[in-house]
Amino acid sequence: MSLPVPSRRPRRLRTTPAMRRLVSETRVHPAQLVLPVFVHEEIDAPREIPSMPGVQQHTLESLRGVIEDAVQAGIGGVMLFAIPASRDAVGSEACEPNGILNRAIDTARNAAVQRLVVMADLCLDEFTDHGHCGILDPHGEVDNDATLEVYGRMAVAQAEAGADVLGLSGMMDGQVAAVRAALDGAGFQRTSVLAYAAKYASAAYGPFRDAVESGLQGDRRTYQLDPANGREGAFEAALDEAEGADMLMVKPALPYLDVLADVASASAVPVAAYHVSGEYSQIEAAAQRGWIDRRAAHVEAVTSIVRAGGDIVLTYAALDLAEWIRAD
Repeated sequence: MSLPVPSRRPRRLRTTPAMRRLVSETRVHPAQLVLPVFVHEEIDAPREIPSMPGVQQHTLESLRGVIEDAVQAGIGGVMLFAIPASRDAVGSEACEPNGILNRAIDTARNAAVQRLVVMADLCLDEFTDHGHCGILDPHGEVDNDATLEVYGRMAVAQAEAGADVLGLSGMMDGQVAAVRAALDGAGFQRTSVLAYAAKYASAAYGPFRDAVESGLQGDRRTYQLDPANGREGAFEAALDEAEGADMLMVKPALPYLDVLADVASASAVPVAAYHVSGEYSQIEAAAQRGWIDRRAAHVEAVTSIVRAGGDIVLTYAALDLAEWIRAD
């Protein structure tokens, strides 16, 4: 018995690379990509991060070269993180005009000359000796409102250094409103706020903590989101948008594509997603062992993030991705 001939043949639109390119629903552009960069105060040459193959801690001098590479690659921006020489319980170095992060912002701004967007991480975890994202109360819990006051001062210091965008990654309630008020009060109405609105307490941050030499004591589950909760991520994003966020972030990206899609469908502002260190390092480790195709895996990951609604993607593979996208 012969089978009926299919009347519709979707495979017709997959016949050649040219055909697949013509009908592609999702297109990634280098300008959507942001490269996270680590700047260390106490090294005199770039230093490899063992848990993040291909990623380095940089000096202020080598940062200039990274910025130029990013400009030439055509990516949209860089996100700066810093490792200070000294840390204390209240993250004092975060607000110092001459602190390493603020010097890195100034260096990047002068190297970029507005050819890409200079973003800076606004959080205390890199500057506190306990590794938490805020000020601790006498019971060892993060004091939300005391932390907001520090975030305001940190925001003004970063804006004065020349940051175009401040990445609020601490997950404190009311952080967007507090930072926006501090910026506007200091005359920095043009400085944008990227709210890490749905940042989950993920197992995928381990390599990042190596990169910033974190001394985290305990965990961050009292302020970062529970991985079991999807609606809560969308709710947090709506609150941050209402408080004045210019952009929203979902972090990590791949395990939370459902949250990313929900946030993107409801948001009136651009939505970013962070392909975090653990996601990046999983691909790199498997590729080094010959288990997967490195290029194909990174391209598939970033494509899925954009398909889910990400307008902006932070990824440690940004420079390679830009080259591959152009080649394709």
